[in-house]
Amino acid sequence: MFCPKCKAEYMPGITKCADCGVDLVDELPREEETECRKKQTPGQNRYEEVFTTFSPAEVALIQSILDGAAIDYYFIGENFHTVQPLVEPVRLVVNKEQLEEVKKLLKDILK
Repeated sequence: MFCPKCKAEYMPGITKCADCGVDLVDELPREEETECRKKQTPGQNRYEEVFTTFSPAEVALIQSILDGAAIDYYFIGENFHTVQPLVEPVRLVVNKEQLEEVKKLLKDILK
């Protein structure tokens, strides 16, 4: 049982919320997601792969450029690459909202 107002969960047999005084329901209604909340939902594809490399020097250079520009990014396989080099490239993934800015910043590297 749940309170529809404060969302507190109660043991079966209790019918009113001790804090709010409202009748409990079996399930909480599903909340409608706002546009802002949708953007922050984990699992949504907010990132896009931009670049792959086998070069640790390129990774370091790109990190310094993107950190200086406050870009939201990460590398996939960066740490694994040092354990077994040349097995799989390191992949740069950036926030889609900053994709055009990243392309401008890295135009000489992304050729």
